[in-house]
Amino acid sequence: MDSRSGEMQVFTKVVETGSFSGAGKLLNLTPSAVSKLITRLEMRLGVLLFERSTRQLVISGEGARFYDSCVRILNDIEEAEHDAVGSSVAPSGLLRINTSVPFGTHQLLPIISDFNLLYPDITLDLSLTDALVDLKRERIDVAIRMGPLDDASFRARILGSSRRAVVASPEYLARHGEPTTPAELENHRCFNFNFRRSRDEWPFKLNQQTQYLAVRGDMLTNNGETMRQMTINGLGISRLGMFHIAEDVKAGRLVELLADFNAGDTEDITAIFNNQRYMPQRVRVFIDFLVERIGPLLSSLP
Repeated sequence: MDSRSGEMQVFTKVVETGSFSGAGKLLNLTPSAVSKLITRLEMRLGVLLFERSTRQLVISGEGARFYDSCVRILNDIEEAEHDAVGSSVAPSGLLRINTSVPFGTHQLLPIISDFNLLYPDITLDLSLTDALVDLKRERIDVAIRMGPLDDASFRARILGSSRRAVVASPEYLARHGEPTTPAELENHRCFNFNFRRSRDEWPFKLNQQTQYLAVRGDMLTNNGETMRQMTINGLGISRLGMFHIAEDVKAGRLVELLADFNAGDTEDITAIFNNQRYMPQRVRVFIDFLVERIGPLLSSLP
């Protein structure tokens, strides 16, 4: 009997957990059994899949390429089984979702219980982070991204768009005054992120043209939710998406600044998912749910 799919499953779990023991716990195997299976797989393939040391297990270049192929094949097998059973069976299985802290906190979490009620057999694995995540390596099923996409290996479905605004708290403005032109931001503390982005400057409409202004400040953060809270607390000025701060502006916790200079500053919000032939049913229903629920929410934002 051909056991290659079983070997692939064990191999992918070793990659994802980073150890033989971690994979063994997930698959109810001993670390020794996992190690022997990986060694047998390496001998059959004629390549070294991992570089081993006494302290760590590091995937090799050949192993990384084999991992990508294994993920694709295992997904195809899973989808083929679901397809054979038919659509009459309720969607089920593990659904891995990744999105930013602000979007997850303010848009996704308030509605995720509705999805759970609709599809109780789907197990949700929800990860909120503003850090760059290797979606293939982490085997993410659906990721929600803001702004331009730079990976053509994934399929994408736009959920909507959100305007970005420069904001500060009433307390900050009372202490430091309100800037009336973008140039006056030079005299204010402006927050930015500590991770690499396509562009860190803020866009403004000046002399009928969009110009990008470098802002300064002595505080950086790795996620938008922390930046929002620092801004509400009166520590400085931020540029944030309205999907993130609309309720704060409505409640008066934040005040929009320099609106007349806004250069049509918007960002698309997109669901991305694996570019595979067969889309698992759990992924399909989740994307449809996002389109149905998130789209109207975004379109209603100021």
